[in-house]
Amino acid sequence: MTIKQALEKGTIMLKGENLDSPKIKARLLMQDILNKPRTYLLVHDNQIINEKILEKYFKNIEKVKNGIPIEHITHQKEFMKLSFYVNENVLIPRQDTEVLVEEVISIAKRINAKKILDLCTGSGSIAVSLAKYIENSQITAVDISKEALMVAKKNAKNNNVENQITFVKSDLFNKLGKEKYDIIVSNPPYIKKDVIKKLSKDVQNEPIIALDGGKDGLVFYKKIVNEAIDYLKLGGYLCLEIGYDQKKDVMDLIKENNEYPEIISYCWMQGENDAKDYYDEYENNWKCHVNDLKANWESKNYITPN
Repeated sequence: MTIKQALEKGTIMLKGENLDSPKIKARLLMQDILNKPRTYLLVHDNQIINEKILEKYFKNIEKVKNGIPIEHITHQKEFMKLSFYVNENVLIPRQDTEVLVEEVISIAKRINAKKILDLCTGSGSIAVSLAKYIENSQITAVDISKEALMVAKKNAKNNNVENQITFVKSDLFNKLGKEKYDIIVSNPPYIKKDVIKKLSKDVQNEPIIALDGGKDGLVFYKKIVNEAIDYLKLGGYLCLEIGYDQKKDVMDLIKENNEYPEIISYCWMQGENDAKDYYDEYENNWKCHVNDLKANWESKNYITPN
């Protein structure tokens, strides 16, 4: 069987399971097993594949059909134009989160921020990207999972930023002492517990600890909003990713906290799967920048407590 024939068969097998982007998944699995770039598959599509390689390829196709994330097979994911190793112990980085990282980079350059705290670091995609793109930055990356931190350390080393990142095993702020940061950023677990079982099979096969935001999906936001103030420098920022339907709930949490007298909400066109929130302290007055991603529209509204 040729590369072209194997790809066509793999695509058909994945289409039968109503999976997203079956053609791309079939190609990525082929690239991985041959250890070749996409261009190689195009130029050598008539190449005959070794039977052992072919057998392994279709076994991997079956794994994807059964809900195993393709990244858990290839162990690779691109994020912010960097390559990240991923496995079953970490949440797979999503492209939507790049919006959050790009905003943090923009803020850091504007206020000359160097000390940044990344809570719930997982694969280290946020921490490593910030270290890579913010000159002379010093990142503290926190996660409760020892296994996740091992992956994050591997990614820091692979991207040559291991000397810029301090990894801490901690439940949020618990083991951080009294240090203060220019920016605190987090993509915490935020999916409601009863929604997880309704997600696609491949998402359900990601670590539950990285998905489960409790009954209301807000467990981590409550802790972070209440405690972050004690760890931010004057003029610092708190930047969060939230679920697409959580803006009002998170804004209400902030309004209930007397340290945040003003909330500024920005909405822009980006997609409908996630939303990003940014919170900013300025001259003893906390301003909360809430960025809600929706499809096909852009608006701004300013919300101030009575």
